[in-house]
Amino acid sequence: MAPRRQLATWIGFSAVLMWSLLAVFTAASGAVPPFQLTAMAFTVSGLLGLGWVAATGRASDLVIPIRAWILGIGGLFGFHFFYFTALRGAPPVEASLISYLWPLLIVVFSALLPGERLRWYHLVGALLGLAGTVVVVTGGQSVSIDPQFAAGYAAALGAALTWSAYSVLSRRFASVGTGAVAGFCLATAALSAIAHLVLEETVWPAGIGEWLAVGGLGLMPVGAAFYVWDYGVKHGDIQVLGASAYAAPLLSTIVLIVAGFAAPAWSIAVATALIAGGAALASKDAFRRR
Repeated sequence: MAPRRQLATWIGFSAVLMWSLLAVFTAASGAVPPFQLTAMAFTVSGLLGLGWVAATGRASDLVIPIRAWILGIGGLFGFHFFYFTALRGAPPVEASLISYLWPLLIVVFSALLPGERLRWYHLVGALLGLAGTVVVVTGGQSVSIDPQFAAGYAAALGAALTWSAYSVLSRRFASVGTGAVAGFCLATAALSAIAHLVLEETVWPAGIGEWLAVGGLGLMPVGAAFYVWDYGVKHGDIQVLGASAYAAPLLSTIVLIVAGFAAPAWSIAVATALIAGGAALASKDAFRRR
């Protein structure tokens, strides 16, 4: 793998590390409803992004084709809209598992990009990651699919398709600077605020700790993560990124255990082996000497 592409892949993977903090920050934010929390966090990330754009003289990043705006806003807001709709309409474990098809779909869809080839180890690595995610999300327990939750399952699949399509199609707009993500974040904040006003009751954070948690969301898992992911999928190895993204739910569970929000379980060790093995297999090209 060329050094520049390898660096971009590592930069993109840092988003996965930040997404592992999503659950603990969300748990620490109290009873703030999902769309309200999304609007608040994306406002923080969008404003910070605008500050970075201004400080680095990258204002031209915001002058982009309308198709890029549609893709960016549709990806960020669309994923969260479908995901929260899924959690309202289906059991959370099943909804989470279906929505977490997106790393596998990224690996599969990437074969449609110019210059990319889907090899067996990319696919097997992603499937191992998916298996590890099933173990960590279910705790090794059985999962049942109930037809009465079909609408919720469809929304979860919509979330997976939305994020995978956004990630893969972003490669088509590699010339669009990462500063454009600031605009995507602010638009997502506005749309999430509208969804909140229509669907939820307003609940503000109680105490400095919950406000800091909201700020932490806007800084990292709902903030900087989207900027580095944008750079990674545009310039890095998108198949490796897709497979390695399965580390997010595992790392998230470990963070919750360390923070005292969850208890240790044998399933964590099994999931670690599956996800780490899958990521290593999918990254086979990265370790091969040119």
